[in-house]
Amino acid sequence: MPHCSNVDDKERREVDRSTVAGAEHLEASGETWRRVAKVHRADVEQARERNRQSRLRWVLVIGVLVLAYLIRRAVENNPLALGWPQFGPDTMLYLLPVAIVLMVGVAISAPLMMNRSPHVRFSPEEIPIDFSDVRGVDTVLEEVTRSLQIFLTYKSFREELGGNPRRGILFEGPPGTGKTHIAKAMAAEAGVPFFFVSSPALSSMWQAGSSLKIRSFFKAVKKAARKEGGAIGFIEEIDAIGAARHGLYSATAYQGGRWNVSRMMGTGDKDTAVNEMLIQLQSFDTPPFGHRMRNRFIDAANKYLPSHRQLKKRQADYANILIIAATNRADVLDPALMRPGRFDRTLYFDLPSRNGRRDLLDYFLARRAHEEDMDREELREELAAMTLGYSPAMLEHILDEALMWAIRESRRELNWRDVQRARLSEEIGLAQPVAYTDRERDLIATHEAGHAVSAYLFASDWRKLEVLSIIKRRQALGLLAHSDTEERFTKTKSELESTIRIALGGMCAEELFFGEHGTGPSSDLLAATSLGAQMIGSFGMGRSLVSYEAVSNGPHSSPNIVAKVLSNEDTKREVEDMLVDQKNQVRYKFEHNRDLIEALRDALLEKEELLGDDIRAVIEKTLAERN
Repeated sequence: MPHCSNVDDKERREVDRSTVAGAEHLEASGETWRRVAKVHRADVEQARERNRQSRLRWVLVIGVLVLAYLIRRAVENNPLALGWPQFGPDTMLYLLPVAIVLMVGVAISAPLMMNRSPHVRFSPEEIPIDFSDVRGVDTVLEEVTRSLQIFLTYKSFREELGGNPRRGILFEGPPGTGKTHIAKAMAAEAGVPFFFVSSPALSSMWQAGSSLKIRSFFKAVKKAARKEGGAIGFIEEIDAIGAARHGLYSATAYQGGRWNVSRMMGTGDKDTAVNEMLIQLQSFDTPPFGHRMRNRFIDAANKYLPSHRQLKKRQADYANILIIAATNRADVLDPALMRPGRFDRTLYFDLPSRNGRRDLLDYFLARRAHEEDMDREELREELAAMTLGYSPAMLEHILDEALMWAIRESRRELNWRDVQRARLSEEIGLAQPVAYTDRERDLIATHEAGHAVSAYLFASDWRKLEVLSIIKRRQALGLLAHSDTEERFTKTKSELESTIRIALGGMCAEELFFGEHGTGPSSDLLAATSLGAQMIGSFGMGRSLVSYEAVSNGPHSSPNIVAKVLSNEDTKREVEDMLVDQKNQVRYKFEHNRDLIEALRDALLEKEELLGDDIRAVIEKTLAERN
């Protein structure tokens, strides 16, 4: 058998040892991965080369037979005559039965065609991404690389080390975190066919039709794996077809004192589909049809042969298959799918960290036209910080929306302001300019300026101001967008109290300048009350250390922690005292910093919207003039 890799055996053994033992860390992209992949593809390429030579031999045999037939015709002086066939007067008598047979065959095969696998096959050359295009999921990518290395060295792993290569991986995580993206990159890096199918497409209107589609999908993957040396199958949203099984006569099928037959059949068919999935995940090495027929002939021949003359049957070739499934709801999957030998490895795709978001932003911006100002280090760091909770898909979408904002203004490059407007449009809604009365406009500007000044006075060391606006978006007449200066996962009591002061800043500013507040602070009070109730009833920041999370949900209790706290008179009074105390502190600070609120209010009335640098510039200028 020819060796398809130009890497010597010593290097291959070293890389195999690092793959199996995991002692050497291998980068997921770059030259290191390219060298490793080249070595590891040897087993896959050998199988592919063996199949290619087998096909060439068949072509040679058929060509020799055709050539022999043509030589015989030439020797007999009876050359082939090309042209249209000659139809006699009785042609219709022969064609009519043939047409009837074809029509009957089409009618019979129609339901079977509907139960074919709806997968889409991609060759490695059709996939435009590889591991260098995977960003923000370094931990997952490292584990994926190890699994792919075992997949590519399946022969060495089985024959030399006696192991069983991993056949199934489950990708779990929120939407848009790159599960499908990295599965495609795996197929491109491995150089094997990629079969994509969505679970809803595997469902069928026919009884047991879903099982037939699942069987057809796995059959196609196994056939490609035997021809190409390996194949990767990807099942999107597997929870639609692999949810936990229930009894045929489940409680949901019993309605109104009688059995709902349609519901019973649906439940039964769904359970049958899950059973079929379980079977197929254990049947990768089932011999193909030709192999089974050859073994049957050998069995028939062995009946007439003595025991010492028995013909030996060849074992089925190993099908190098890797099935990847993706879901947002792994908790609803059938437990049997998760056992070793099926989807025995679960990789969780979390939302990217700040460093991951920065890496993604660099990658996305490098492919989009942007102004030079967007290349500033501090600007990109700020964008990475303010996009906490964004998935890779959301980050890319925000930049696409920013490009659309630039196009609306006849520009062909996005800038910082475009990104901010795109963020506000996606998170809060599109701007809806309305005709405020002069008093309303002044009231809203004062309210939002109060929020900003409160954030500056009480939380400037850990919060940064991003956007201050009096433009209506959805239900918000104005807004203050602010975020953590550093990515954090916990908060102290003083920081939570500062958050409450920021929420109450708008109300205090209205009362300070107008003598009373309007309906604007309603959403602020909701946020402040909810946070205060959590501090008292869940975080242990009140007079009692009792957690209302531990209160059992009885028939008259609410699962909402805020409702539990506010339903108790003592804790409700404690929340009220906390809010009043925080409001008094804000009022005291505002009475000594009226000029800051006035300056921001006037700037808002003039420009309607201020970005982070503009907000800080107004405040710092006012402080400088005061001194």
